[in-house]
Amino acid sequence: MTHHLLKAEIHCHIEGAAPPTLAIAQARRYGVDPFSFMAGDTYAWNDFAEFIKAYDRVAALFRTEADYALLTETYLTELAAINTIYSEIIVSPDHGDRIGLGADAYLAGICQGIHSAREKTGIETRIIVTGERHFGPESVVKAARYAAASRNPLITGFNLAGEERMNRVADYAPAFDIAREAGLGLTIHAGEVCGAFSVTDALDHIHPARIGHGVRSIEDPSLIERLVHEQVVLEVCPGSNVALNVFPSFDSHPLPRLIEAGVRVCINSDDPPFFRTSLAQEYEIASTIMRLTDHQINVMTRTALESAFVDASTRTALLARFDQSVEDTAGDGGSNSG
Repeated sequence: MTHHLLKAEIHCHIEGAAPPTLAIAQARRYGVDPFSFMAGDTYAWNDFAEFIKAYDRVAALFRTEADYALLTETYLTELAAINTIYSEIIVSPDHGDRIGLGADAYLAGICQGIHSAREKTGIETRIIVTGERHFGPESVVKAARYAAASRNPLITGFNLAGEERMNRVADYAPAFDIAREAGLGLTIHAGEVCGAFSVTDALDHIHPARIGHGVRSIEDPSLIERLVHEQVVLEVCPGSNVALNVFPSFDSHPLPRLIEAGVRVCINSDDPPFFRTSLAQEYEIASTIMRLTDHQINVMTRTALESAFVDASTRTALLARFDQSVEDTAGDGGSNSG
C-alpha cells in the first residue's frame, strides 16, 4: 500500500479531472442527460474518438467561474486526502473563450479553487497554461501571450497539448519563445501517440525542461541516452497510456525500464476518471504491478518536486516537507522498502 507515501502530480488536465459524481450533479443542474457521457458510474467511451467526445461533453458542464472554482477545489481536495502535497494543473484559456466564459473568468475560477483547497488542506498548486496543437500555431501563440502577460503568480508554466499528429513541433517554437522570455517553465506533450521522433523534435526545437508522457522514447536507445544526459523529466501517466492502447498492459509499460536506464521520471494521472484511474491508483500500480520499491517511488515524487515550476523558496519548503516524511517513514520501518 502506498497511501502513507507523500505524493506530487505535475500532469493533469483540469477538465479531465472532473469526478463522475460532480459531472452528474452539474448535468442535473444544467438539464443535461448524464447518459450522454456516462455508463453506470464511469465515463463512457471505447476508442480515442469517443474519449474526446465524452471529454468535451463533461467539459461543457462547467460554464461559470463558480463551476471552475468548485471543480478545481474538488479535485485538489481529493489529491490532498491521499497525501499529495503539490499539484500542477493544465488549463486552456482558449477553452474559457470558446465556452463564452472568457479566459479571465475561467482562470479566476480555477485560482479561487486553488486558494480554497490550500486554505483547507495545505496543498500547494500551480497552473500550466496550454496551447492546443489542433487549433494551429496562431492559437498557441495567443495562449503563450496570454500566459506571459497574465502577471498571475499561480501561472508558472506553458505547455502544448492536443492532437500530436498535427503540424510540426517547429511550427510552435515561437509560442515557446514567448513563454520562455516571460520566465515560464516549459513542457510539451510528445512521445505518446507518436513515436520517439516526436520527443527528439521537441528537444531540438523547444528545449523543454519536461516532456508530457514521452514514454515512446523507449523505442530509441540514443534518445534515452540524450534524456539522461540532458536530465529532461518525463511526466509519465501509465493509466492513460494503457487506457489509450499506447501500451497493451501495465506489465508491458516502460516505466521500470526508463528508471533502470536513468531517465528522470514521475507519476501522473492525466485525465484520471476518464481512464478509470486516480493518482492514488497510479502509485499503487507502480508498487504492486510494476513492483517498484517505496524508495523508487519516492525518487519519482522527489523528481516531480525538483522539476516543479515554482520559485526557489516554495521548492525548498516542499522538498523539506517531503524529505522529513521519508525520514520519518524510514524510522517507522517503512513498507516495500527493498
